[in-house]
Formats: sequence, structure tokens, C-alpha cells
Amino acid sequence: MNFAYSDEQRMLADTLERLVADQAPTENNALHGEPSTLWGTFAELGLLQLPFSEEVGGLGGGGIDVMIVMQALGRGLVREPYLAGLLLPGTLLARLADAPQRERWLTPLLEGERRLALAWQETAARYDAHAIATFARRQADGWIIEGTKQVVIAAPSATALLVTARVDDGTLGVFLVPADSPGLERRDYPTLDDQAASDVQLKGVTLPHDARLGGDVAEALAAALAVGRAALCAEAVGAMEVACDQTLNYLKERRQFGTTLASFQVLQHRMVDMHLNLEQARSMAILAATSLERPAEERDYRIAAAKAYCGEAARFVAEQAIQLHGAMGMTEECRISHYARHLVMFDHHLGDVDHHLEFVSERLTAA
Repeated sequence: MNFAYSDEQRMLADTLERLVADQAPTENNALHGEPSTLWGTFAELGLLQLPFSEEVGGLGGGGIDVMIVMQALGRGLVREPYLAGLLLPGTLLARLADAPQRERWLTPLLEGERRLALAWQETAARYDAHAIATFARRQADGWIIEGTKQVVIAAPSATALLVTARVDDGTLGVFLVPADSPGLERRDYPTLDDQAASDVQLKGVTLPHDARLGGDVAEALAAALAVGRAALCAEAVGAMEVACDQTLNYLKERRQFGTTLASFQVLQHRMVDMHLNLEQARSMAILAATSLERPAEERDYRIAAAKAYCGEAARFVAEQAIQLHGAMGMTEECRISHYARHLVMFDHHLGDVDHHLEFVSERLTAA
């Protein structure tokens, strides 16, 4: 297969490289709900519209285009919630929202005027999007939602949350819940890698009838999570690239016993192992990006395999980078520590290695 970028994709990659190098913020203001000039730049460049079809106001970009964007964000450790605040909720809206819902929520999202967040994780459910305790009860004038969602990334700066809940007829539903709804309580905090997240409690939140999204929720949610996992693999590859480069540069500069650390053969072998994991993870990220348009069963199997491998590779690269830097690699002042934390956190986002290996094993056994 030809994995070369098209001319347009090369231009996109070059533009993103310059953008991330020049404008990526060093601090995350999203935890305080503060606006970001970089997010506005994303909107101006069409990056927010890129992943979505032209039918819903997007630019019709595919998996490889998303991979290019996420790799660039991973290289720069950009904390803008492109995945949690755009891809995940936007994919659900594009698949499930009717025309008025799209006009009210999706169009402003793609124009950078609003942010959304997907609230789907619960403590007892682990990574199972269907084993949830949050429920929605019908009433004469709408819905009442009760439940708790955890680790809702991008929630502190979101205008509204897309909340998954079990409806009283047993079906799975997705509801648009404005962030200022009475009964919605948030506890905001930074994650291990300084992303803005919240634990959300919904205590008798009342919503109108049109707050519920229609369509096949289970299929749309699976598709959104598949997009998210493929995007995460690409972002991890970008972060691993920088971790490998910074570690190699450190070994070339750091001197011990009268010579550079890079001259020691045992450390050369460890750098080779890091690059092998990086290149194999890159191949799996490409597999994930090119699998998004395949049938659901094949798509989920391939992306689960990619996420599992990239999770192992990310942890290996992070651990080796810290060890080769020595004690200084654990300090806040050393940039490699931030990449290492991000790579460790990557494994736990949208399903860890064990979760995806179990999924792949079940599919192989069934086959």
C-alpha cells in the first residue's frame, strides 16, 4: 500500500507543525473555563470542520486527515480538547441530531463558538459504555435525569454535555444537557497529564423532550468511540516521536566517565527498542485511521488491536525515556516528564490495554 500523503495532506501537516510550534500554550486555562486563542485559530483554519462530512457543514476529511492533526497535537502536547471537546461529541451529533439540534449545537461547535463534552464513563461500568446506572425518566413535559459521570474531559469549558443514560423503556439514550442546568454539579480537576476534567452529578436534572438525540444510539456511540481511539493512537505516536528525539538528544549531550552517554552500547540498544516500539505503533495508528470506514465489527476489532498495542508501546517509551534521563526526568522543569505522563494517561483513556486485549481475545475465540 502507498502510505504517502497527498499534496493537501502534506500542506496540512506543515501548517500544523508551524502552528503548534508558534502558538501552543504552555498552560491549560480550560480548567477555569477561559477561552483559548488557539481554538479560534483552529476554527479559522478549518480544523474544527475537517473531520465531518459536508452534509453537516464539515469539510469531509477522513481518518488520515484526523491522524495528521492528532499527531501534530501530540508532538506539541497541545491541551486543547480537540478529541474530547470536538471529535467525540461532534461525531454523535452528526449521526444522531435532527436539523434543529444540528443548527443549535453542531454548527456552533464546528465554528468554534461552543464546546461540548461527552459524559459516558461511570465507576462501576469501567470502559463499558452500555453498563451504566444513569437513568432518564419520562415526564409530561420532558425528561428527568439522575446519575453520576466520571472523568468527563473538557467538561469545565463545555457549553453543554452529551450524557448517556438508560431510558425507562430499557433503551440507551443520549441527552443534551446545558452546563448551567439546575441540578447539574461539577467537580473540576486536572488529570495526570494536566487535561481539564470533571466528575459530574445529575440530581433531578429536568430537560425538554427535544433534548434527547434520536437514531441508533448504540451504533453511533460505538462509531464515536472508534474515532476517538483511532485519534488517540495518532496523538500517542506524535508524543512518542518527541520523547524519543528528546531522549536521544540528551544521551548525545550528557557526558559521563569522559564520554557521552550515547557511546554506551547498552543505552544504544535501549534507544533502538524505543524506536522499534514507536515505528510499530505508527503502523498500528495507520491501521486504525484507515479502518474507520469499514464495517462496524471489523472496524472495532482492528481499532481495539491498535489501541492495545499503542498503549503498551506508549508506556514502554515513557518508562525508558524517564530512566535514560535519570532523576531529572521526573522533574516538572524537564519537558520529558510531561510527555511521559501524557503517554501513561493515554493508555487509560477510552479503554486500557487489558480492556482491548480482552475484546480482541473474545473476537478471536468467537471466530
